[in-house]
Amino acid sequence: MSNITKKALMESLKKFMLQKPLNKITINDLTADCGISRMAFYYHFRDIYDLVEWACLEESTKALQGKKTYETWQEGLLQIFEAVYENKPFIINAYHAVSREQIENYLFHLTHDLIMGVVLEQSKETDLSDAQKNFIADFYKYSFVGIMLDWIRQGMKDDYTSICDNMCTTIQGNITNSIKNFTNVSK
Repeated sequence: MSNITKKALMESLKKFMLQKPLNKITINDLTADCGISRMAFYYHFRDIYDLVEWACLEESTKALQGKKTYETWQEGLLQIFEAVYENKPFIINAYHAVSREQIENYLFHLTHDLIMGVVLEQSKETDLSDAQKNFIADFYKYSFVGIMLDWIRQGMKDDYTSICDNMCTTIQGNITNSIKNFTNVSK
């Protein structure tokens, strides 16, 4: 029941964000639309921004399912762009309503998981430390997120498949090369 309520609140929030800015949406709007009490809202979320964060993570988890391997990370990256684009009004509204840091943290979490899956897979036969693996994933996550934030800030007008293709071409083989470089330094 808990997940059903949370998803209903997320859908209600998305609906309202098509009509007005996030800072004009009230908890009463959401609870009345869902037919639940304010207490039920506060049972699940601290505030509307907490709901926004949960909604972003929920959508991204669906987008990335099973796409965290060397063979599938490019598809995972494309699915991140697709998930963001499919929720364009919600994302644009959230981008302008919440702090840039919150949007960055959401995207950092998402892309770090994607890249870390590749790093872990490709570094199985090495003795890289967890700190080195995290550094590699963090290095590439900042690049991914920077490009995606530029795209969002510019209103998501450019074709995301071209952006994704360019990112994939740029990074092709570089994660594996980074792992090799760290392995050589460790010897």
